[in-house]
Amino acid sequence: MSPSRRVPLPRPGRGAMRARMAEILRVDHAGEFAAVKIYEAQARVFDGVRGKAAIAADMVEMQAGEQVHKARFDALLTQHGVRPTAMLPLWSLAATGLGAATALMGEKAAHACTEAVESVIEEHYADQIAELADREPELAAELTKFRDEELEHHDHAVAHGSREAPGYRLLSAVIKAGCRAAIKVSERV
Repeated sequence: MSPSRRVPLPRPGRGAMRARMAEILRVDHAGEFAAVKIYEAQARVFDGVRGKAAIAADMVEMQAGEQVHKARFDALLTQHGVRPTAMLPLWSLAATGLGAATALMGEKAAHACTEAVESVIEEHYADQIAELADREPELAAELTKFRDEELEHHDHAVAHGSREAPGYRLLSAVIKAGCRAAIKVSERV
């Protein structure tokens, strides 16, 4: 794949389309699973801190939205006979750790985490929507809805000071790199 082309070219060979669909479903399920874990950990941290009820409630609300997405991918994995990534136990630990760590750093860092994750996911979904628009229009429409909801989380985070987090640029870059790496691994493993 060239640097200017994020949407992969169709692979040749028998079963290639099914294999690609398995990659898409596996990675999207993993992403939604991790998002649930991040927000769950952040909500838990903020819930235990006096004066943080509003942000704890925000995190619970965003977690609920991610849970809806995850449930849909649970169903799609079953429907298509695709196994989830073998990395789920590691992603669970990593996402829980990321959520807890950024929440412990404060509200703005928690929002910076949301902004970074959601910006990568938005790009990822946009690529998949472009790839699937012609051959799987129903799935592309669902991904479009999910992408829009992820953008709402992103915009909420920016509006609540994500870019004012201590070490924002470094924090954002590290989180984005981790998300991109997890995407590549989850497609295959």
